[in-house]
Amino acid sequence: MWKKTTTSIGRHGEDLAARWLEQQGYEIVARNYRRRFGEVDIIARHEGYLVFIEVKTRSSNRFGLPADALTARKQKQLTMIAQDYLARHASGDMPCRFDVLSVDLRSGRAPEISILVNAFDS
Repeated sequence: MWKKTTTSIGRHGEDLAARWLEQQGYEIVARNYRRRFGEVDIIARHEGYLVFIEVKTRSSNRFGLPADALTARKQKQLTMIAQDYLARHASGDMPCRFDVLSVDLRSGRAPEISILVNAFDS
């Protein structure tokens, strides 16, 4: 069993998210793509799209729902990271989208995973 720190909860949520995405037919291209201005949790291919996925994991509702954390500032940051990724990795004319995946780890029940496809426009 994993120790419940903010970092370990986030990492555990990302691991669950990656497995779930693969089961849904996503092909994981990169995880934790980091640039000086931020990071995107998962980059994947899915149904002809290159998908930049923000994973939000919560073990309680104390800080709101996971998708509530996708602020305008975070959207701008994800857009910049996506532009950087596209510039560094020739992805041709593959269309892109931004998804938000929520992982609910409240104790006493199985993890719940949901995804908001095309969560925002860049």
